[in-house]
Amino acid sequence: MTGEKRRIIVIGGGAAGMMAAYAAAQAAGKETAEVLLFEKNEKLGKKLFITGKGRCNLTNHTDVESLLAHVARNPKFLYSAFYTLDAEGVMGLFETAGLVLKTERGNRVFPASDKSSDVIKALKKMLDASGVSVFLNRGVKKLWMEHGTCKGVMLQDGETVFADAVIVATGGLSYASTGSTGDGFKFAGAASLEIKEPVPSLVPFETEEEYIRRLQGVSLKNVVLKLYSGKKKLYEEQGELLFTHFGISGPLVLTASTRISGSSVKGIRGEIDLKPALSEEKLDDRLQRDLKEAKNHYFKNSLGKLLPAKMIPEVVLLSGIAPEKKVNEVTKEERRKLLRLLKAFPFTVNGIRGFDEAIITRGGVSVKEIEPATMEAKKVKGLYFAGEVLDLDAETGGYNLQIAWSTGYLAGQAAGKNS
Repeated sequence: MTGEKRRIIVIGGGAAGMMAAYAAAQAAGKETAEVLLFEKNEKLGKKLFITGKGRCNLTNHTDVESLLAHVARNPKFLYSAFYTLDAEGVMGLFETAGLVLKTERGNRVFPASDKSSDVIKALKKMLDASGVSVFLNRGVKKLWMEHGTCKGVMLQDGETVFADAVIVATGGLSYASTGSTGDGFKFAGAASLEIKEPVPSLVPFETEEEYIRRLQGVSLKNVVLKLYSGKKKLYEEQGELLFTHFGISGPLVLTASTRISGSSVKGIRGEIDLKPALSEEKLDDRLQRDLKEAKNHYFKNSLGKLLPAKMIPEVVLLSGIAPEKKVNEVTKEERRKLLRLLKAFPFTVNGIRGFDEAIITRGGVSVKEIEPATMEAKKVKGLYFAGEVLDLDAETGGYNLQIAWSTGYLAGQAAGKNS
């Protein structure tokens, strides 16, 4: 069918696709197989280029169990992939390709240059050295199926390219401008594989209250975010948060979205502990000292040591204490209400932002359809899936790219050996 050499096709030139093509070429060998990578964009790695605000947090330098602990959806499915290529393995591959790495706070690994383009250059170098043939501006229209086996692909221009194995690494729906337009979901659906509904993840929250939007631009560090559905606590974590024109964003919120965005988020109650380092008792002592020092001032002018300037009018408003009230006239009950506000600044989640602002996609090809030891579809011989097209997602910190590298590598390795 494919002449003397076996042929492996990879659809998608993102993180998972490039790693899959590299691994397939390594496993199969140049003498016995050819690997073709089809990318519909004019260049490789368009989404990778903007990852981590252009710096590319390419993994998290930690052990496999810690990696799995930060996976929000289907972590057990990833055991084989992560143990085949863990964070150390990823770093080793890139370093061998000449990329100098550095590890920052939270074990986040970046190129030392802080340029995502250097990560893409390293991957291109790996592909070139392995003999992978890359075809840009060549989109795939559909899979070529015969009797429950994937035999190749039909390109957008109508050309049919036969193969012994096809790896789908087309991404999800986030950042459609980079080419993530759900092609892989269509391919999987046509192959009768179950698709879990794709929804935005690692995404900011929209909030109900107007006072939250008035705080646009205020950034808070070392605060604790808590989310509740009724009395049930859904999430609690300390870190950074940003108020926006629509609600809240920042690392804390993005991570929270991986835990709750799949369900209906409307009506979820949120609280921000603005002073988590202080117990209520200690914060009350601090409040009393600050108010005593400002006893002859108006209440609205007494909170400068506790809060960012832009936040003071909103806290004053929510406290119910008259802005022009003299500090020495503030009652104990009013002070207690202010204290509760500082420890549980309230808001209500109205919804989440869309795929245009989502870093990743939750949902996709159900992992029940995929063999975890090879990434091959259980129902379709010769068809493999890798990366964001699968129903796998994780928190921020390099974990999602680790999923891409590991699943891509495992799919490529299996396709290269089995094709």
